[in-house]
Amino acid sequence: MDDAVITLIVLGVVSFLFITELIPIAITALSATVVLALCGVLTTKEAFSGFSNSTVILFAGMFVVGAAMLDSGLAQAIGNYVVRKVGTNEVPLMIALMIVTIFMSAFASNTGTVACLLPMVIGICVSAKIPCSALLMGLAVAANTGCNLTMVGTPPNMLANAALENAGFPMFGFFEFTIIGGPIALCCLVFMVTVGRKMLPRHKAELGAVSSYDGPVGSSRQRWEALLILAFVIAGLIIGIPGVSPSMVAVIGALVCVLSGCITEKQAYQGIDWVTIFLFAGMLPIATALEKTGAGQMVAETVVGFMGENPSGTTIMAVLFLLSCGLTQFMPNTATAALLIPIGLSISQQINASPLAVTMGITIAASCSFATPVATPPNTLIMTPGGFHFVDYIKVGLPMCLISFVLCVLIVPVAWPFH
Repeated sequence: MDDAVITLIVLGVVSFLFITELIPIAITALSATVVLALCGVLTTKEAFSGFSNSTVILFAGMFVVGAAMLDSGLAQAIGNYVVRKVGTNEVPLMIALMIVTIFMSAFASNTGTVACLLPMVIGICVSAKIPCSALLMGLAVAANTGCNLTMVGTPPNMLANAALENAGFPMFGFFEFTIIGGPIALCCLVFMVTVGRKMLPRHKAELGAVSSYDGPVGSSRQRWEALLILAFVIAGLIIGIPGVSPSMVAVIGALVCVLSGCITEKQAYQGIDWVTIFLFAGMLPIATALEKTGAGQMVAETVVGFMGENPSGTTIMAVLFLLSCGLTQFMPNTATAALLIPIGLSISQQINASPLAVTMGITIAASCSFATPVATPPNTLIMTPGGFHFVDYIKVGLPMCLISFVLCVLIVPVAWPFH
């Protein structure tokens, strides 16, 4: 059987297993890589090359730095400070919490951010006797949009840069994602405060819903250390340090987190999202197989054929955005991006266009995880304490997906021209 056909069959099976999660997604990714190696499509070195990728190292380092921000109590301290300043009126509190969450999730895990702030929000709603549903949905939305402000905010952003680098194209800058991520975050915030919150149930908060959460117990010294380490890492990634790569900056920050006592070694290991690490390392070789065998080119030609002769770059980006946004409601955003970015790159090369706009569209769409409770962990975390049903996510999520789509179609081609 032709190597390209084998690769596409494996990709199809991987897509099905990602969506259904019949087996863990990280196991799916690694199994696919092993199958491709056993079939001779990839060499052993190519099959495990993902584990030596610098982006995987960057992932691990930033997970530890993000864990330090959460476990030291820095994130919760910021949240408590904001509440003291704005009071407990629902609208001002919602705006303040969303702004803080957007900022925090730009640098730390959005799941960790929501898990950290969730008990605080529940406690505020109980003491102030205000419904918690709108605040909790706002919390999840802010976490899911804030991650698109920086390169390290969410794995798909780093995956996009790795794919561009591997294909020999220029990468996105650290804050370049803010060009489109910022407007989306702002518009979703305005939507939630004005319209979205009125579409949600008025469920009263119950402290028992989060009683199992112990919360961070870090000292003031640990919080200051976490802040200084975060500042160092951000400065190193944005400005750059001569002779020190971005992945090395992240690793140095992670090591200092443990060596300084900001967090323990155990907390550092627990802070690393190993599913993301193995998923990413497993999917990179599949992207290699798509390129090596010409399978990506086959998919590109098929998609271009469906779009008619000489489709515009904007049309391609719009179609792939909708596909990515649809898939990410039922499968992890990292898996969605890992599946579609190589295809987007192939299509861009097929029509002789710059791949930056298409890649950005796919990446942003993969994080538009608004419309289902299983789209992303923050959505799942708020479901029970917020008293939400599946339809509640659809009611507020679909308009935000549409908002994100329109903004991408308007902004992305201007910021990253196709030609």
